[in-house]
Amino acid sequence: MSSTTPDRELKDRHRALWALGDYPAIADQVIPELGRVVVEAARVGPGEKVLDVAAGSGNASLPAAQAGADVVASDLTPALLDVGRSRAEELGLALDWREADAEELPFDDAAFDVALSCVGIMFAPHHQDAADELVRVVRPGGRIALVSWTPTGFIGQMLTTMRPFVPPPPPGTQPPPLWGDEEHVRTLLGDRVEDVRAERRLLRVERFAGGQEFLDYFKTAYGPTIAAYRAVADNPMREAELDQSLVRLAEQYAPEPGVLEWEYLLLTATRR
Repeated sequence: MSSTTPDRELKDRHRALWALGDYPAIADQVIPELGRVVVEAARVGPGEKVLDVAAGSGNASLPAAQAGADVVASDLTPALLDVGRSRAEELGLALDWREADAEELPFDDAAFDVALSCVGIMFAPHHQDAADELVRVVRPGGRIALVSWTPTGFIGQMLTTMRPFVPPPPPGTQPPPLWGDEEHVRTLLGDRVEDVRAERRLLRVERFAGGQEFLDYFKTAYGPTIAAYRAVADNPMREAELDQSLVRLAEQYAPEPGVLEWEYLLLTATRR
């Protein structure tokens, strides 16, 4: 991806988006299980060189380091890396925290034994560019492991629900939940990988008593939700419509009181 002015502006917006609210709290309080899932699926072991793409505050990076790997945690948003760096120090873990664009990774070809991402790379706006970089930095025989929200699961549907309330994305970008579609990811990775395995799983979330409590939390903690509400801040009717849509959606994905089920795709592959 060339660093044209429109692309730089888009990346600046993405960087700012994920600095909104408190994504590290979501990683710690709501989805901590997913980091461990992707590290286990990647079979990360002692001494391996691991790259976490769009690592955020280290939801997967920290467990990978605890498994004995030599970890580089890369993300576009420095504020998230700062939180991860502090948490690593508290845990006595040594990681390399690097500001990096998933579509232009500053690493050599075949530099890593493992590349993984936990609901991170899926938010890079140009999917093929990000996939090309993901494959490029993994050595032949190395592994790729990804956890991504599915289009039909709760977070995928939440992002779809918010789409009409925000300005349209630039031409050429693709919606994040497509990374949760197995065929889409297989196409992105192409014949450069083998032994592709994909499994849809459910994350059981028991953090919220109901749809309204979920919404109250995400309106203050989750960057995309905060951005959607800022976009309608001067229109009380649209804001109320968004409230109702998101609470109703959460209730649809609640199999029982106090429980939400969020579907994700776990995909692994081996670099040819």
